[in-house]
Amino acid sequence: MIHYSNYINGQFVGSAHGETLTVINPATGEAISTVPNSDETEVAAAITAAEDAQPAWAALPAVERGKHLHELADKLREKVEPLARCISEEQGKTLGLARVEVNFTADYIDYMAEWGRRIEGEVIESDRPKENIFLFHKPIGVVAGILPWNFPFFLIARKMAPALICGNSIVLKSSEETPNNAFEFCKILDETSIPAGLINIVSGLGATAGCALTESPKVGLITFTGSVETGSRIMAAAARNLTKVNLELGGKAPAIVTANADLDMAATAIQASRVINSGQVCNCAERVYVQRSVAEAFTEKLVQKMQAARFGNPLEDETVDYGPMINQAGYDKIVSLLDSSVAAGAKVLCGGKRGAGENGYYFEPTVVVDCTQDMDLVQQEIFGPVVPIVVFDTLDEAVSMANDTEYGLTSSVFSNDINEALDLVDRLNFGETYVNREHFEAMQGYHAGWRKSGIGGADGKHGLHEFMQTQVVYLQRH
Repeated sequence: MIHYSNYINGQFVGSAHGETLTVINPATGEAISTVPNSDETEVAAAITAAEDAQPAWAALPAVERGKHLHELADKLREKVEPLARCISEEQGKTLGLARVEVNFTADYIDYMAEWGRRIEGEVIESDRPKENIFLFHKPIGVVAGILPWNFPFFLIARKMAPALICGNSIVLKSSEETPNNAFEFCKILDETSIPAGLINIVSGLGATAGCALTESPKVGLITFTGSVETGSRIMAAAARNLTKVNLELGGKAPAIVTANADLDMAATAIQASRVINSGQVCNCAERVYVQRSVAEAFTEKLVQKMQAARFGNPLEDETVDYGPMINQAGYDKIVSLLDSSVAAGAKVLCGGKRGAGENGYYFEPTVVVDCTQDMDLVQQEIFGPVVPIVVFDTLDEAVSMANDTEYGLTSSVFSNDINEALDLVDRLNFGETYVNREHFEAMQGYHAGWRKSGIGGADGKHGLHEFMQTQVVYLQRH
């Protein structure tokens, strides 16, 4: 069994106190590695390394910083297969999706590197004669990034690449569920010309390593992807130093299927959204609202497509559609939500139980009908391959139910009537809305949620600005 060390100031550093965490393969339940359970001292060392490295990096022209990022992206593309297998082993996603994640990570780093020539300021008109007002975008300094377990490798890039191209340094804490891929990333990083100390990665629990990051007065921005509960605690910790936060939290995305929809296309897109990564994706369709006149036909199609989905150990069978839940707690949550909704009158049409003959945390592809708005399956984030269906009569009713949530990350509309579709888009209160397609964002867009789904966002020009602060200069000529 392999043991990993923290990556601090360009070196792999063993833990001084020797405490470790054990990483489990969710497809088998077997231990596969140990990683440091970092304490405050180790996190402080990583922050100091980042603080020391940042000024010289910020002094480089942005295009030169971009060249270093391009080098890293090229190195990652040379290691797609071993990285994909590492991700699959500790997280449970299919090898195909893991390969996509690695390649998309490299593409994302290249995309952000290209902003080196595109970061722009402003010249603002003055009220005074012979005065120029300039607005500059400047680095924040040290960024703290706390990674999730569902797309752990890509989120390294989503936090690191914009931070670095803007002139910052970063300390990343990997998820305790999926730290291996982050340390494999460090091995590749160690082969590049990126200066030591700019990217530091530590592992550990949120209550110790995470708190040490979020409570540090040396950190200028905390960027976190994960649960609402943890996000709230991070905000409270950040408040002590008035540290800027960027939070991508939970989602409970509605998918509205109207009588004018292409039902086969809608069923295909929604099925894909519920089984990708075993349904463990914050922006995927979590609840379906279908118009009564087409409810029976749509449900039949969706059940057929869900029943056709195959699950299993992705390292033993590359053809499976999805793998296990990340852990026992994730599995237990699905069971609890399903049981309470069935007790309230919902009906399971397919699935609804643990995957037979599997040792890991598998759950069958499940469709649930006769759901009502107040049921747990409709109100709470499922994060698994389960689709609750609610029937509506009028579009007003659909919009009201879709917006009835504490979340506001993504949503979708399925309709071939363009006027109807755009009317629904205008009335949905979500940061993203997909029309006649699956839920999956683009790197040049802006992935940002409303309400309890987060603060700030990621990707594209607007995501880049999250990693900068402004300086306005008033230049008076005499």
